[in-house]
Formats: sequence, C-alpha cells, structure tokens
Amino acid sequence: MAKDPAVLAHQEWLGYVQPVGLVVSIPAMLDANVRVNQNIAPDHRRFVEALPTDKDGEPIPEVPDFPQFAQAMLGWSESDLYGAPGATPVPENLEVPLPDYNETLRPTYALREFEPAENGRQWILLVKVLPMGTNFDAVEDGDSGHWQASPQAKFERLLRQTQIPMGLLFNGRQIRLVYAPEKELSGHATFKFAEMITVAGRPIFAAFNMLLSAERLYSVGVRERLPAVLENSRKYQNVVSTQLASQVLEALYELLRGFQAADDQAQGQLLHDVLAKDPDHVYRGLLTTLLRMVFVLYAEDRGLLSTDPVFANYYSITGLYERLRTDDGRYPDTMDQRYGAWAQLLTLFRLVYRGGSHAELRIPAREGYLFDLDRYLFLEGRHTANDEVSIPRVPDGVLFRVLSKLMLLDGERI
Repeated sequence: MAKDPAVLAHQEWLGYVQPVGLVVSIPAMLDANVRVNQNIAPDHRRFVEALPTDKDGEPIPEVPDFPQFAQAMLGWSESDLYGAPGATPVPENLEVPLPDYNETLRPTYALREFEPAENGRQWILLVKVLPMGTNFDAVEDGDSGHWQASPQAKFERLLRQTQIPMGLLFNGRQIRLVYAPEKELSGHATFKFAEMITVAGRPIFAAFNMLLSAERLYSVGVRERLPAVLENSRKYQNVVSTQLASQVLEALYELLRGFQAADDQAQGQLLHDVLAKDPDHVYRGLLTTLLRMVFVLYAEDRGLLSTDPVFANYYSITGLYERLRTDDGRYPDTMDQRYGAWAQLLTLFRLVYRGGSHAELRIPAREGYLFDLDRYLFLEGRHTANDEVSIPRVPDGVLFRVLSKLMLLDGERI
C-alpha cells in the first residue's frame, strides 16, 4: 500500500534534520494540517538571495540580524518581537537569576501572543542570540564563578523556569527549535543555513518555514498553531509508548511460548532444572533477551556496532529480521518448523560480549552485565557454566513474531 505523500514529506525532512529527543510527531502535524509546501522553490530562492555573498557572488550561509531575518523570511512583526529595535524591551519577569552562580539567564527577544488571553499564555517563544558560530552544545569557557554549562542547557533552564516551553537558539549559522516543557524531557531540532541554501536542502528549508512562519504561529486556529502541535506531539508519544509497552509484553509471551516448544522437543530437559529451582529465572532470562535485542537494534540503527557488510549480512538483528520476513513471505506455513534464527541471535550476543574479528570486521569485547553469557545458562541450552552449548530449538516463526513486535508499529518501522 502506498504511503500518504504528506507522511513521506514529513519523514523526508525529519530524516535530514535528525531531531534530538521529541520535538514534533508526524500524527500531531497531520492532525493540525501542518503540511510541507511542495512549491517552496520561490521562497527558497528569495531566502538564498537575501544572504550576503562572497567576492565570487556565492551566498554565505550567515544571518547577522535575527529580527530582520524573522521579519523578511518568516513574516514576523517586529512590534511583536520584544527586544527588537524600536519594539518594547524584554520584560524583567522573563529573566531567571542564578544567585549561586552570580549569573542571570535572559532571552534576547521574546515573541508575544497577538491577543493574549487574560489568564492564558502571554508569550509564544523566547529567542536567545549567540555570537556567530557558537556551538550550542559545548560548555562555555568563562568566569569560574559562573555556571559552567552549554548554551543549550542554560536555555532549557530559562524555558522551564519561565514556563514558556518553546524557544529558538540562534548563532547566525544555525537556528535550533527547542522544546523544554516543565518536568519533561526536552527535544530540539537544528536547521543549518549551510544545508538550507542548497537545492537538496529545500525540504529542510520548507520544514523550517512550515513550523516557524507567522502563519503557523498566529494565523491558523489555536489547535493548529505550533505550541499546540508540540504539546500534542507529547500526547501522541504517550499513546505510542503505551502501545509499544503492550507489544513488548506480547513479545515476551511469544518468546516464552517458543521456549516451551523448545523444552517439549528436548523432552522437558531444557527447563526442568531451572523451573525446579526458580521459575522466575526463566522470565528474567527472556526479559533480558528482549532488552539485549532492543539494545542491539538501537546500536545498529546508529552504526555503533559495525557497518561492515559481514556484520550487516550475517550477524545483525536487522539483517536477521529481513531474512525471516522473506522466509515468511515464501514459506508462511512452515515458519514454526524452521530453525536457525535463535542460533544466530546467540552468536550475536556472544560477539557483543566477547568481541571478534574477521577480515575488516572488528567488534571489541564489551562484556558487561546485560550480555553476561553465564547469567541465564538455559538460553544456550546449558545447565552449568562448563557445559557445552546445546542450542534450544526455538522456531524461526517465534523470532519473526518477536522481532516484528519490537521493530514495527502499525505496520511501520520504529
């Protein structure tokens, strides 16, 4: 089934920007009718032409004046941007004094609601402008008596203590949308001008304009404005988390059924001793297996284990899942009479714990408590630490269904 083009457009820019933490979710954007402008070329050209140029006439991805940029490219009114030239100064109640550090956190600008309700939100977002090219995430060098923290950490504290969860960090070369609601984890998405000026970067520019334009902040209905979209994204995340928790529980039960089947094939010898001593040991072992799988999937997704083709094709969980999915398409009726996937999974766990190498493949030994091979001997068909490995006959169908629960949500990859 073909995907909704609106979903694909959001997936494209999110893939380019790679937000850290939760900022906006696709379901929340679709519900608020937040759509990527597919005809962004004229606005993109205007953006590039507004940038300074070098001696050869090439655009320099630097913006020295934030208020002018916000007015020209996003349609903001300078009269609503407190702290801008000719506008009202930023009020003192948006400052956060830190007496222990002899420092006060304050925004450079603050964007006010057009018609704030008497007891409602008065401010849309805060803006902190930093010197050109300042690293948002590096700890600032300065007076030892001041708070030694990154601009990002300081800005998050400012947002939380003023109870204005949305803000922008700006360093002339990048602009970062930060969402830091009180008592919740923060998230941020960074838009780099060097990427946005290229033709390939048009989806990034389109997303930037889509989220921060005056229309999205002021003109649309309250439930479709950016603050509401960011807030609702957290609600969708809670729904997703609950659904994922349910799927993990289902995966645990599926893995338990697989070991019951393997125990039957071993005439009760696989789990007899461990069930007699401590039945909960089986559940802890199977839950640890799921945690190992989640850990490896996360590491593979970020290339933290190995990008070598040998690992990707013959050891990785992602590669294993693709083979099982192919097998399920070809032989759906015999997946529970096929074996081999569990052996590969055990090999991967041993590789992570003890390390290994082959040609260009290098996996360092990580050891650690999670992958300790002797914690749950029954997973390898052992009864004592000195026994030879006797791989349990866990059906491939079981592993396919378990991995599907861990890797798919509503038919889409997590």
